[in-house]
Amino acid sequence: MAGAGLDGAGTAGTALVLGGGGPVGGAWLTGVLAGLADGGVDLGAAGAVIGASAGAIFGARLATGETPQSLYERQLAGADRIELGVTATQTLRFLWAALGSRDPERSVRRLGRAALAARTVPEEQVLDVLRPILREAEDWPERTALRVAVVDAESGGLARFDRDSGVPLARAVAASCAVPVVWPPITALGRRWIDGASRSTTPFALARGCRRVLAVSPVPSAVGPAPERAAAGRRAGRLGRFRHTRRPGRGRSPRHGPGHDRRPPQGGRGSRGPPAGCGSGGLGAGSAERRLTGEQAGGLTTRCPSSGGPSRRSTRARTARCSRGRSGSP
Repeated sequence: MAGAGLDGAGTAGTALVLGGGGPVGGAWLTGVLAGLADGGVDLGAAGAVIGASAGAIFGARLATGETPQSLYERQLAGADRIELGVTATQTLRFLWAALGSRDPERSVRRLGRAALAARTVPEEQVLDVLRPILREAEDWPERTALRVAVVDAESGGLARFDRDSGVPLARAVAASCAVPVVWPPITALGRRWIDGASRSTTPFALARGCRRVLAVSPVPSAVGPAPERAAAGRRAGRLGRFRHTRRPGRGRSPRHGPGHDRRPPQGGRGSRGPPAGCGSGGLGAGSAERRLTGEQAGGLTTRCPSSGGPSRRSTRARTARCSRGRSGSP
């Protein structure tokens, strides 16, 4: 299955990884991206853009040339609103599938079976909803490697779609946004696919081969015993060098105050340079850059405030401060 498996993910100097979180998480994500751009982080320098669910939507738009400022302003104007219309019955069915087993792999397969059995809207209706949100983009980007996370509805395995997969861009993003029980699994390459955040809300696994990663995660953990949760820190540690943002006002270091991050001993894994085949360029200079061990890297992604969407005075100011490395711990 060309382009769908995790093997041979390719290399890129820098990856931008965008997690899922539904409409509210997506709105918050646009505020963070705009704040990072305001703070001097060049998001366009990423060699790979990786997204799951809502992150796939906005990742695709960034990779096809839209600016973070445009994403943010359209959110403020309500131009990208998606009405899911989730019922109480759908919520209960989702939770029953996700929480009905303590085994992580079985939990994901239960979600897939529930999605396949649910009576929802036709697949084409999902595509009709998402095409305007994607600004009618039809072609995969050429300059930036866009990777869209999807989950096999039958096996529960994580896979990716990219420009070599033979799947149209809109259909790939729709598959990554196919919330189990709410939207139907999307058919592509002879299989059915569900929400790319079903295993892990932030698809770090698709950043394999990249040594510099900026991850923005509206929702740090999926509902239920997600398979990727325990392994996320170990995978993140193997990625090496991270650039990250942190929420302000949440924790202080008694010695250094807000924004201080512990560093591993000299000579640790985090201090190594990029491997052969990965560029050394980054997303821009700034004190937000840290070299981290695997345990520290497990908690680096930004978290979505409980209040949700972006506001011109709060989110932009918060994320601009984050990008300069002056915020507190998540």
